[in-house]
Amino acid sequence: MQNFTNIRALIIDMDGVLWHGEQPLPGLVPFFQLLRDKKLPFILATNNAGMTQDEYVAKLARMGVTVAQSEILTSSMATALYLAQQHNPAETRVFVIGAEGAKRPLLEKGFTLTDIYEINTPETPNAGADIVVCGLDKNLSWDKLATATLNIRAGAKFVGTNADVTLPTERGITHGNGAILAAIQAATDVAPTVVGKPEPIMYQQAIALLGVDPAETIAIGDRLNTDILGAVNAGIRSLLVLTGISTREELTTLDYAPTWIMEDIQEVTEKLKAL
Repeated sequence: MQNFTNIRALIIDMDGVLWHGEQPLPGLVPFFQLLRDKKLPFILATNNAGMTQDEYVAKLARMGVTVAQSEILTSSMATALYLAQQHNPAETRVFVIGAEGAKRPLLEKGFTLTDIYEINTPETPNAGADIVVCGLDKNLSWDKLATATLNIRAGAKFVGTNADVTLPTERGITHGNGAILAAIQAATDVAPTVVGKPEPIMYQQAIALLGVDPAETIAIGDRLNTDILGAVNAGIRSLLVLTGISTREELTTLDYAPTWIMEDIQEVTEKLKAL
């Protein structure tokens, strides 16, 4: 492995790295205290689109950590920014499967959100959505899936905030947004455009927010096929922690690898102390 040097900024995943559900992982508070002490800027970049910036700020506060909204980037925020670069929000209608965390960034960009069973028909040719966005939705229903399917079959673009098939929680590993994308794809024969990791878009946006040299930036995550592959695709170094989804054994079957592997953020903290 490379020496743990030349690190001036961090892009840090949250689920499986900082916590499992509502349970903070050991060493969370000292990790962030060290980042503040060393004045290491960071972006908390998560594929989870279910929560807003302020909800993440509040969650970390409950765990004893203070962060600013500007230090958080969700896949839904990245999706809204990406779509605003591709479409005129004032003229674009979007149906969202997802919680407030998926909807608010689109509204803030000026998109119009459509509701259940607003679809294009001969009688209502402009009632449907131009784009269907699917993010993590803990209140997923038949009606939401049906509306997404009908809109996509009518020609709407299909976009996923992220494609994580699983999600680590305090109860264990459960289904993630990728499982919902797969269901809609099976019903429509249309594959989604995915904005979140492992696509490089989120990392590129995070680097721009940090205003740092990519060569001095590292990504920390727990998933080889999203966090680490995303870093590879973005051309930055990466660090895998073993407190989430991926294991060392999986590396034997891959043609890419993290720059470093560590047990948890406690080990990361100890390594950062030496910088």
